[in-house]
Amino acid sequence: MSIDDFGGGQTAQSDVLVVTTNDVPGHQVQQVIGEVFGLTVRSRHLGTQVGAGLKSMVGGELKGLTKTLVETRNQAMERLVEQARARGANAVLAFRFDVTEAAGAGAEVCAYGTAVVLTRT
Repeated sequence: MSIDDFGGGQTAQSDVLVVTTNDVPGHQVQQVIGEVFGLTVRSRHLGTQVGAGLKSMVGGELKGLTKTLVETRNQAMERLVEQARARGANAVLAFRFDVTEAAGAGAEVCAYGTAVVLTRT
């Protein structure tokens, strides 16, 4: 597995800036569009669950589950960006993830933040 399997985030080419901060240095919020979110629910793969069960006996990272969660978070973030873009935003401020168990069958990942229109000052 490569480093790309265990990380995520935006590419430099994205037309919608996503930040965890409430403002962006050198920019001013011209319009607050409102909350946007991207949601996905992923079930656990049987092979991954068996491997995780075995690994839990000896300890260590559950790489299969880590990779699945990274893919899930990236998908939720892509959906957030699509929502922001569709509503006319060029940025999302106060970006966060929320991860919960979904009915014992998998993980629900929600990426959320505030869609805004930024201009350079």
